[in-house]
Amino acid sequence: MVDDAGPVIRVDNLRMRYGQTDVLQDVSFEVQRGEVVALLGPNGAGKTTTIEILEGFRAPSGGQVSVLGVDPLAGGEDWRARVGVVLQSWRDHGRWRVHELLDQLGSYYEPYGTPARPRPYPTAELLERVGLAERARQPIKTLSGGQRRRLDVAVGIVGRPELLFLDEPTAGFDPVARRDFHDLVHRLADLEDTTILLTTHDLAEAEKLADRILILDAGRIVADGTAERLARDVAGATEVRWTQGGQRQLHSTADGTAFVRDLFAQYGTDITDLEVRRTTLEDTYLVMVARSATPPDAAPARLEAAR
Repeated sequence: MVDDAGPVIRVDNLRMRYGQTDVLQDVSFEVQRGEVVALLGPNGAGKTTTIEILEGFRAPSGGQVSVLGVDPLAGGEDWRARVGVVLQSWRDHGRWRVHELLDQLGSYYEPYGTPARPRPYPTAELLERVGLAERARQPIKTLSGGQRRRLDVAVGIVGRPELLFLDEPTAGFDPVARRDFHDLVHRLADLEDTTILLTTHDLAEAEKLADRILILDAGRIVADGTAERLARDVAGATEVRWTQGGQRQLHSTADGTAFVRDLFAQYGTDITDLEVRRTTLEDTYLVMVARSATPPDAAPARLEAAR
């Protein structure tokens, strides 16, 4: 039975073992409808394994997984029509023209459309969305790397998915293409209520796109929260730098706004070259990865170095 009222993704005590190696250990989290969640972690942390289990491509060693109210391993075609996947890479039909591939893939989704969520996107609209309208009649094998990646995204969203998995979606994108893709993600989440789970090594991208951050390391979730809350609670204080009387000053504080206000109230125009550096997601990520990799008796020194 499908439960559309609950979380789009529910993971309870997920475990995965290859031979004698535990890749995932008691991983638990939820993703709510309409959320954009970034799953971060170093290479080998278990991100791809987690995503493949959620997509129904891999059976876990233990735990419970529900995606759109269904065990992914038991999901039928109607369930798969509700899920979009953008892989890191895939082998496509190089001789097909761009619009031909999307027309063909879109035809598979037509039986699963509803008045509330018609499927699929019209090909012309889809090509416009991903910035390939001018390449519609071009053979796929002649596309550049960035253009092929845009096509990957188009393939992932052709069926108007309720849930979209994005695995390193902007790899190979130039700055303009990356900005356009970020706009597309915001439109999907805000206007079409698409739930998105993405992996990326671009921490600035994750901070810009995600409502919530999950950090996976050594097979465990070591952090879960908004980028702002994790930065405040995990990585420490805001740094304020300024020049006063010819001397460069540095102060760390939990409330940069209040400190700067008091600083100007006390010293006024004597303050110059003011810089306020808030803690970033990168700072948080480095602290959490250092913490999970550090033996308890060595933690203080390693954490201070990570800051």
